[in-house]
Amino acid sequence: MSKAAFIQPDPQAWLEKFQFSIPLKIRYCETDMLGHVNNVSYFMYFEQGRIEYFENLCLTDELFSDKRVSIVADLECQYLAQIYLRDPLQLHVRVARIGRSSMDVEYALVAHDNLKAAGRGTIVLVDTATNKSTPIPDRAREAIRAHEGNGLLE
Repeated sequence: MSKAAFIQPDPQAWLEKFQFSIPLKIRYCETDMLGHVNNVSYFMYFEQGRIEYFENLCLTDELFSDKRVSIVADLECQYLAQIYLRDPLQLHVRVARIGRSSMDVEYALVAHDNLKAAGRGTIVLVDTATNKSTPIPDRAREAIRAHEGNGLLE
């Protein structure tokens, strides 16, 4: 399978950019008849990791409230190798770029020390009253900068 363009300069160097990860327990209902993790499950893992990333940085009030919410503008997954029911799965999450009202988030699914899938997507902060994009609060921006360090693009 071809390598995703955002996995640069190589998979190992790309993985070293991640500062946050969580273990995932694969449930039987997330697999297909051959015992592989079903392709739609990867997107559920990405969502779970993204939410836990922001919870870890104490940013849920800034990014998910009755006044503003983060929505997925695009999301992709590169399936690099099969994942099975009993694989010890680790999900790595990072914000790779932060803009005025959007962020690019990257995901790495690793099992047995091998990159099995890579994902990326853009989330946009939206004002719930106007349904239009709104600036990312300074507190959220600063927390993400502090966590991601020099690897963050702005």
